[in-house]
Amino acid sequence: MDREALVGLLDRYETRHRDEGSTLDRIRALLAEREDAFQRTCFAPGHITSSAWIVSRESGAALFTHHRKLERWLQLGGHADGETDVLASALREAEEESGLTGFRALPLEGGPEILDVDVHEIPARKDEPAHEHHDIRFLLEVSDAQPIVRQERESKEVRWFMPAEVQGRFDEESILRMARKAADWGARFPVGPR
Repeated sequence: MDREALVGLLDRYETRHRDEGSTLDRIRALLAEREDAFQRTCFAPGHITSSAWIVSRESGAALFTHHRKLERWLQLGGHADGETDVLASALREAEEESGLTGFRALPLEGGPEILDVDVHEIPARKDEPAHEHHDIRFLLEVSDAQPIVRQERESKEVRWFMPAEVQGRFDEESILRMARKAADWGARFPVGPR
């Protein structure tokens, strides 16, 4: 996936989520104005990141990481590091952060689709100024029969949360929005054994 293909995915996403036009406009502006938009050193206003709402093929539980630096439970993902194929980047981050393999992007038919987008502020730290993450999010499924192997330097814990736990534990709109969208997709693209 190149930059042009990503813009096409963002345009298709907007047909399903017209109310998110201002966020999409910010992401498209970054892509149009900054050649280095996929590099973590692009700080004005920020850079592209990718992440995934990961569901268990068997139980429908969602996988979260307790981020060491941010001290919060989050979906798995991270910097594109120059990779313009944001789905490949999300898949790479999912494997690196969990140790799991065999991820599949949903929906299975018709090629990749974006589950959610978000632009959020990252506070200044050490030698990095405050900047934005323009996060492109995908829905992935994987078997939870595998052992999780977390990256200790990035995560305090990686674990599965059942849908009811997600609703009861998290109050961040970004997380709840992804949960709602994943549940909606689950009705059309059932998660489970095939």
